[in-house]
This record gives sequence, structure tokens and C-alpha cells, in this order.
Amino acid sequence: MAEQTLIILKPDSVQKNSVGEILRRFEEKGFVIKKLMMLTMNKNKAEQFYSVHSTKPFFNELVSFITSGPVVAAVIEGSDAVNKVRAIIGATRPNEAAPGTVRRDFGTSVTQNAIHASDSVESFIKESKIIFG
Repeated sequence: MAEQTLIILKPDSVQKNSVGEILRRFEEKGFVIKKLMMLTMNKNKAEQFYSVHSTKPFFNELVSFITSGPVVAAVIEGSDAVNKVRAIIGATRPNEAAPGTVRRDFGTSVTQNAIHASDSVESFIKESKIIFG
């Protein structure tokens, strides 16, 4: 059964003109892009989006980075989307991500790691409402 999830190509991906290449990787794995939008998050939207991390020391850095430039948000659909997409993007820290993953190939640090992906169906529902309204 098809499942949906959210990915956000972060400002570093947009600045490096990597959007097309990253989206292509998901399409090649059989995912279908259901929604696609470029936006620049304001501080309020970013704080809502990262609210799960609000008590962590890196919260302000996350908010600052995600609001530093345009991002590309996409709802993608496919079989076991949440788990498969997280495998495609790789570990949060690019230097710990497996070769061939998005974060290994495009990320440069734990914050500038190219992409966000929802970690559960529940997170997808919450996050996509914040992004797409």
C-alpha cells in the first residue's frame, strides 16, 4: 500500500543547485511527487516545524539555518515511504551516512545536511500541515 512522507531540501541544497538531482533519486526509486513547493520559512513556521527539538541546545541553529534561504518541500508517495526515504537520505551526520545516500553526497555538516525527511507517519501529518497549510 502506498504511503506518503515529506521531504524538505534545505537551503544548502537549493544554493548548490542540487534540487533536481536529489528529487531524481526518489523518482528513480519509484516514488511519485504528489506536491512540490519552494518557500522561505519564517521564524514562526520554522519553530513550529522543529518544535520537537525546542528544548535541545541546537534548536536555534536549526531554526536559523532553515530560515536562511529558500527550501523545496515535497510530499512523495510510495511503498513504505517513511522507512525507504529515510534509508535513501542517510544518517543525520553526512560523515556517518552510507555512501550513495543524499546526505553523504550533498551534506557538509550535521546542520547543513541537505535534506529533512519525516521520521514517522505522525510526523508527516504534523509537518505537512505546517508546510502546506
